[in-house]
Amino acid sequence: MSCILESMGIYSKESLDRLREKIDLQELLGSYLEMKRSGATYKACCPFHEEKTPSFIVRQGDSHYHCFGCGAHGDAIAFLMGHLKLSFQEAVEQLADRFHVILEQADGEERKGPSTRELVEIVEKAADFYHFCLLHTDEGHKALHYLFARGLDLNFVKLFRLGFAPVDRNIMPQAMKEQKVFMPMLETVGLTKGGRDLYSGRILFPILDGRGRVIGFSGRKFQEETFGPKYYNTPETPLFKKSKVLFGLSHSRKRIAKERKALIVEGQIDTLRMIEAGFNLTVAGQGTAFGKEQVKELIKLGVQEIYLLFDGDQAGKEAAVKVGDLFQREGVEVFVAQFPDGKDPDLILQEEGPTQLKNYIEKSVGYLPFVVDLFKGNQPLTPARKNQLVKEIGARIRGWDHPLMVHESLRKLAQLLSLPEEVLRSEMPEAPTLYIKQGGSALERHELNPDRILEADLMRWLLFAEEELLKIAKENLTPEHFRTPAYKRLFTLFTEGTPPKDLLELASQMDSVEDQLILSELLHKRINRERSKVGIVKTIEELQNRSWMQRREELRYQMQRTGLTDERLFELAKEFDALKSHPPEVKCT
Repeated sequence: MSCILESMGIYSKESLDRLREKIDLQELLGSYLEMKRSGATYKACCPFHEEKTPSFIVRQGDSHYHCFGCGAHGDAIAFLMGHLKLSFQEAVEQLADRFHVILEQADGEERKGPSTRELVEIVEKAADFYHFCLLHTDEGHKALHYLFARGLDLNFVKLFRLGFAPVDRNIMPQAMKEQKVFMPMLETVGLTKGGRDLYSGRILFPILDGRGRVIGFSGRKFQEETFGPKYYNTPETPLFKKSKVLFGLSHSRKRIAKERKALIVEGQIDTLRMIEAGFNLTVAGQGTAFGKEQVKELIKLGVQEIYLLFDGDQAGKEAAVKVGDLFQREGVEVFVAQFPDGKDPDLILQEEGPTQLKNYIEKSVGYLPFVVDLFKGNQPLTPARKNQLVKEIGARIRGWDHPLMVHESLRKLAQLLSLPEEVLRSEMPEAPTLYIKQGGSALERHELNPDRILEADLMRWLLFAEEELLKIAKENLTPEHFRTPAYKRLFTLFTEGTPPKDLLELASQMDSVEDQLILSELLHKRINRERSKVGIVKTIEELQNRSWMQRREELRYQMQRTGLTDERLFELAKEFDALKSHPPEVKCT
């Protein structure tokens, strides 16, 4: 994932301020929404709720948008985070790329090696070179004819920037040298090994990150004499982490986030063919495995349903069981499309067309019915066979992380096997009302710390608070009400002097790695802006009560100490009684 950190440093205030000045919010919004001008105001249908009459507006020269329908309000960063589900850091970097601002490291931050931007530029140059070789060389034309035979046309090749690596493994390094890109850098980004091209003789599918930048390649062998496996992917590099990358995500991210569902296929051609045919919520893993990290990337986009479109053979069905289990484990509902043996999405699109593929998707079966049918096979459901299936599938279900998912799935398993629920009841957990799962992020590591949770809640409200609500916070709290240093510093920024106008200005005023990471984490959890006043008052009240109780306990402890003079004891008792008789109240004037 892109990060506001470069080699464990942070971007300088000056470069973030330059970015703020360069951002044209109307231009940014216009690339994602159909904006209609009315005088100095631009209107569009809000991307954050369903509507037919435009209520989403931005005024020319303004740095904030507002929706009069749902209350959505924010700046360029808030829009990218909400609409594309980017992280705070990814939004900052995408804006910097779009408005041609170089994000420099803060003074005193030691730079170790090339920046992400420099590495990406190298891989992009290689992508251009390989694309040229496919279109304009004799040996590239052999690869092109192979693609045409697979039913892919020239528009497809150009749209997805497919390429070809010359058989001579010295040609690409020499071409890159002429562009001032030398061997050590080529090895760093996974283009060469031992000074020679890693992908020689292969058709290349560029691998993009979520922002559409080329970070690596998947090389497919199309001639038997080419050495090595059928596919050869870029090795692990500072840009390319195989376990996290989802092929096709940059083309599908927006629709996945909007519809909260995704289609998963097995290969690169399947993915691109689906996207071109209008199924632009399709992704694939890298290589044969689809792992936990890739599941997490989709969960970050808010997916609630996953459709697995794997090959109709036995290997495809077994893969569907494994991948489906990863999503069900996380509480995401899984459906499996059932294709005839020997068929895959690519063939169905070629032979039967998009409408028929859509029918297959709509007729997908739920994960549990699919697993039961697959495990059952053609064997009769004797009592012994039912017992075996209960053990096999039940063990899989009990390995899932969400107790409610386990409870309901075991009930469903009993129904599918025509068994009384009582048979499995001893294995069912109580259906919970709440499930909290610890994670590994900066905030989640402290998830069970109630002090930190309370302070984080207030800061989330304040990030988007209007002046009236910010005034309530300033009148009722001081930095001393906070026990977490990062939140104390954030609160000081909001209450002393002029509050930051937007998220980018706020980031530029945070001068430590921890503070910028904390800000990023705060923004990942959404709040209901319609309840802003209720939320702020409630958290202020809890913070005041916490400090009030703490001071009472401190006074009680001091009064119990030995060696106090009568005069000192009387002073402490008087303060204790006064404190006890005047619990804090939130002023909302």
